[in-house]
Amino acid sequence: MARIIVIGSGFGGLSAAIRLAARGHDVDVFEKRDKPGGRAYVYDINGFTFDGGPTVITAPFMFDDLWALAGKRREDYVQFVPCDPFYRIFNHEGRTFDYNGDESFILGQIAQWNSRDQAGYQRFMATTRRIFQKGFVELADKPFLNWSDMLKVAPDLIRMQSYKSVYRYVSQYIHDDFLRQCLSFHPLLIGGNPFDTPSIYAMIHYLERQWGIHYALGGTGAIVKAMGDLLHELGGRLHLNAPVAEIMAQKRRVTGIRLADGRVVSADHVVSNADVAFTYRNLIPEAYRRHNTNRRLERMKYGMSLFVLYFGTRRRYTDTPLVHHNILLGQRYRGLLDDIFHNKTLPEDFSLYLHMPSRTDPSVAPEGCETFYALSPVPHLGAGVDWRAAAKPYRDAIVQFLEDRYLPDLSRNIIAEHFIDPLHFEGELSSYLGAAFSFQPTLTQSAWFRPHNRSEDFDNLYFVGAGTHPGAGLPGVLSSAIIAENLISGTTSDTAMRDAPSPAALVSGIEG
Repeated sequence: MARIIVIGSGFGGLSAAIRLAARGHDVDVFEKRDKPGGRAYVYDINGFTFDGGPTVITAPFMFDDLWALAGKRREDYVQFVPCDPFYRIFNHEGRTFDYNGDESFILGQIAQWNSRDQAGYQRFMATTRRIFQKGFVELADKPFLNWSDMLKVAPDLIRMQSYKSVYRYVSQYIHDDFLRQCLSFHPLLIGGNPFDTPSIYAMIHYLERQWGIHYALGGTGAIVKAMGDLLHELGGRLHLNAPVAEIMAQKRRVTGIRLADGRVVSADHVVSNADVAFTYRNLIPEAYRRHNTNRRLERMKYGMSLFVLYFGTRRRYTDTPLVHHNILLGQRYRGLLDDIFHNKTLPEDFSLYLHMPSRTDPSVAPEGCETFYALSPVPHLGAGVDWRAAAKPYRDAIVQFLEDRYLPDLSRNIIAEHFIDPLHFEGELSSYLGAAFSFQPTLTQSAWFRPHNRSEDFDNLYFVGAGTHPGAGLPGVLSSAIIAENLISGTTSDTAMRDAPSPAALVSGIEG
């Protein structure tokens, strides 16, 4: 039995802790905030329950597997209910496109926009099935610890046209501009630009079709609570209000942590669910940083940040066309994303994800009331936006937009609200540059090119969460916990080669 410390209690940290505790290890989780969850923090305001982060549950079987490993049933701890439609997507004129897991329904929706794209959609789905099999089933829970692992999959990447962006890949099959947006927006759910993210991420649409989109009754925070209860039953310990100040190291091994209050806790292994860049830049003594130096981390491309407005209303909005999950697309698509990802400017217009959980679960709002959150992608702090000045006007613009188009008299009906911006991601969540999803999921920042699940600098330091392989999103984060468990348990071989070629050299071979 090993003594293991987990830093951070997001989904990656909690799932890794549960897996390791179920294997009989002695596990302590240290969380700097007053509640577990990380990005899945819960805000309770005036009787409203607001999920702070993830709201879309795909691949629910991964949670079932987690409980099964502990000899338990997930259904006895938290209930999942399916959402139908998965999303309702609005164009800038208010016309809608719904989709769910029923192909005939989707084809009917496509026909309302462009009947010629029905056959193209079927061809698109046939190709994404193969991408899903390789990218998710075969590779998502496998570590890429050395460059030869990447070379083994290079032929598959070529066959799957991974050198094409998601948007370009979709456009091969779909001709209607709005339908292209509907089928390519998914990289935004993991911090990527559909025009830069490789086509392997087109599998997200297939993943949703395969297992549906679900909601946890009580909100995503109910899953966090259930995972905390399960960890406790397995003998694991969760320490709140316990920020970690340093990961202690000696040569190529970490020896434990020093907490902000000065206490030192020893460990055989340390698993960091903290932001990878923050971990290396702030928690590891500079003398022990070898491969992952500040300079290398600063050269990487970081994903977008978010502005999220949580608000509760004194009235219900059941007479509107809104459903549980809504995507409100603006008039600009590529131009808006260029401003956020490339130009690093804060656009005056926006596209929003509008979450309305009280349509499915009235328990998250007082009787007769409605719970919402509106999420807007914004550039990370490298853009130089002064959010201390910009946040309130941006909030007001979102409220006015929603009031004008979707939620009549909204400003007069808000009785509870809270917002977060890139400063929150940098300060409260310790994310470098305030990036909400860590590194962008580009081709040269995926798999082996991404920070590895086991540190290159230390033989017993591991990473879980959005910043390591396979990346952001609940399925990716839960997969990273499987990788960490296998590496610590010794069930995954490691033949890492120290003299790997540069990412540019390898990519040029793939694209050539």
